[in-house]
Amino acid sequence: MALYILYESASGYSLFIAHGLDEIGQNTEAVRGSVSDLNRFGKVVKLAAFSPFESALDALNQCNAVSEGQMTDELRSFLELTLPKVKEGKKPKFSLGVAEPKLGSHICEVTKIPCQSNEFVLELLRGVRLHFDRFIENLKPGDLEKAQLGLGHSYSRAKVKFNVNRVDNMVIQAIFLLDTLDKDINSFSMRVREWYSWHFPELAKIVNDNYLYAKVAKYVEDKSQLSEDHLSGLTDIVGDEDKAKEIIEAAKASMGQDLSPIDLINVKQFAQRVMDLAEYRKKLYDYLVAKMNDIAPNLAALIGEVVGARLISHAGSLTNLAKCPSSTLQILGAEKALFRALKTRGNTPKYGLIFHSSFIGRASTRNKGRMARYLANKCSIASRTDCFLEKNTTAFGEKLREQVEERLDFYDKGVAPRKNLDVMKSAIETVESKDTEVNVDEPANGPSVKKGKKKKSKTGVKEDVESMTEDNPAAVSNGDAPEEPKSEKKKKKEKRKLAQEADEEKNEPTENVNGTNGFNAEDGTVKKKKNNKSKDENTEDLAAREGKKKKKK
Repeated sequence: MALYILYESASGYSLFIAHGLDEIGQNTEAVRGSVSDLNRFGKVVKLAAFSPFESALDALNQCNAVSEGQMTDELRSFLELTLPKVKEGKKPKFSLGVAEPKLGSHICEVTKIPCQSNEFVLELLRGVRLHFDRFIENLKPGDLEKAQLGLGHSYSRAKVKFNVNRVDNMVIQAIFLLDTLDKDINSFSMRVREWYSWHFPELAKIVNDNYLYAKVAKYVEDKSQLSEDHLSGLTDIVGDEDKAKEIIEAAKASMGQDLSPIDLINVKQFAQRVMDLAEYRKKLYDYLVAKMNDIAPNLAALIGEVVGARLISHAGSLTNLAKCPSSTLQILGAEKALFRALKTRGNTPKYGLIFHSSFIGRASTRNKGRMARYLANKCSIASRTDCFLEKNTTAFGEKLREQVEERLDFYDKGVAPRKNLDVMKSAIETVESKDTEVNVDEPANGPSVKKGKKKKSKTGVKEDVESMTEDNPAAVSNGDAPEEPKSEKKKKKEKRKLAQEADEEKNEPTENVNGTNGFNAEDGTVKKKKNNKSKDENTEDLAAREGKKKKKK
């Protein structure tokens, strides 16, 4: 039986035929040894056909189809043109070797071509891959590598399907940079204070804020030139006129030494750099808040943007954080303390990074552990909601935050909180209501038309009745013509009711024996309703009979 081998390269589909192979003597180790030698391998395996791809986009589509185990129209036409035709009712005298079993099964289902995928075929494909550039004529040395590189990049880019606005790597880098900037700004501000305090030491006690101190140092420069003319400028910087006057008075009686103009220029430049870093830190914080609202809005609404970003960065990604159980999330960031406690058999830590949340700070000392456990539970729910929910909403995070607030009140005042099921139902209702508000026009028009139709039908019936009364007023006023058929029906009903009453009177003693208060033990049914119905029917019959007597009179 002939063996054809299908090889999918970056440049196109190729079909090889293996000659002189005995199925009984197929030894994988022997083939594995002969694969590296082109002279031996070239005598056994030869190129039968080659179909190049039309473009890079066509190569990407073909590669995606092969990876998913699907046969494209191009591959089908290539196989049908090159392989022998399979006759119906006869066993084919060849087989097709493929690398992917799913692709082979799909080819066999559609074209009835027998396919196989085993170790022997894979070894032959390895040899084809190794010597592929020798089989194809007019192939330049670097063309195959370029095609493989381009197809690999485009295939990877197409496979990684992600939303650009929900890349959590940006949050991880932003929170790392934010923490680094906090440390750097703090150390640089202390350096500015120490440097400028040689010239104006009293300013450090008057201005406590680091950013304002750098601003004032840049504005004042030389303290000897500071006068009442600079009062308005200092007031704008400090925001307090009394403090500005205090700075001017302190500059007049300062104990600091004089600095040269070059030293003052360096101090001014360094203060400007610290101010620029502080302003950039504010912009970076705004960027982090915006990214957290896009990536993890519920987690940010529950625990805050900074703490939520620290949790994501420590876990590695939002997906990893969603996979963590609440017990792991609770001590995330306190791994050293945990393993030290396990080693020394001491008390394990109660909280990690979530300690920076305001909820744990508001809880009492004895309830901090409980609050951390409860908050970790809600953070786990929020992270999973953000990770797997396609809609960008903060409804779940806000409801979870309300639950945490209620739990704090429960610990302090004993007020019972709501159940989690009820809170989640209300959150889902708010999300659905927002969706309906967005699409108000389409559903609003639909039911209104239906209601209109129903109203029209009802009004149509009324109009028909009114038209009947207008056409036959005598019949309605006299009441003779329309009552003749009704009287016959009523007589039949009265006979049936009398027969039913007779049957019920016969069955009354048996019912009292079998059960009490009208309960039938055999059927297990209550007969109070039947008695009430019979009473109502009797009253209707009496009223009808009285009406007939009056009419006859």
